[in-house]
Amino acid sequence: MEPFLAAAVQLTSGSDLEANLHNADTLVRRAAARGARLVALPELFAWRGDRAAETTAASPVPGRVSEFLRALAADLAIVLLGGSFLERGADPTKACNTALAIDTDGTIRGTYRKIHLFDVDLPGRVSIRESDTRHPGHDVVTAPTAVGIIGLSVCYDLRFPELYRALVGAGATILAVPASFTFFTGTAHWEALLRARAIENQAYVIAPNQTGTGPSGIADYGNSMIVDPWGTVLARAADGERIILAEIDPAYVTRVRAEMPCQRHARLASPPS
Repeated sequence: MEPFLAAAVQLTSGSDLEANLHNADTLVRRAAARGARLVALPELFAWRGDRAAETTAASPVPGRVSEFLRALAADLAIVLLGGSFLERGADPTKACNTALAIDTDGTIRGTYRKIHLFDVDLPGRVSIRESDTRHPGHDVVTAPTAVGIIGLSVCYDLRFPELYRALVGAGATILAVPASFTFFTGTAHWEALLRARAIENQAYVIAPNQTGTGPSGIADYGNSMIVDPWGTVLARAADGERIILAEIDPAYVTRVRAEMPCQRHARLASPPS
């Protein structure tokens, strides 16, 4: 496969679904016009608002958000990573935080529900309990697409390296990390974790983040990144809503993995019995 351009779209999403979708549509089209064949949106790109309103705002699959993503990918003939959005399921009290990978013809190739929920209390800085309103997923999901096999994850998953090892074991060469990483934790850990996941898995990492201050009043870190399999940051966003682009070279993944065959050298792939 030949090298291609990938884009990460950095947004400040709020509680107006249609305004968010319009904004995402504009920036995804702009990225495609600049030559991107793979475009990634951040976590909760379609709606972010009061916790008590999450289940009401959640969208089923198929539904408004999934059909928006499918139509946009097909119209532009791109692979579209639909960040994540709140998915309405059978339980009326909680939603899933769901990421979709859409192929160039509008087909959903992967549906991932965020496994690790962000239940954290850092007094005076960040206090969030996602499990109050969201169901965790359970499945490791890779998506075979026109640009390669993509491993799906969302935000807080980034702190759990075993997930990414499983994704790469299932064939992923690109790892998607759509996020709403907070400013406080992002300043300390965002770049370090993204580069670590790229280096240890010898894969490209595409990480579109939210920026600015969300409806809950918590500041997001921004600094969306695309990182190569050697851990080099190929592109990094400044403040504000914007697009970053970088070249993805599948042959480079093959070369790095051949020259330093870490996966073949691994001796603790499974927990000791």
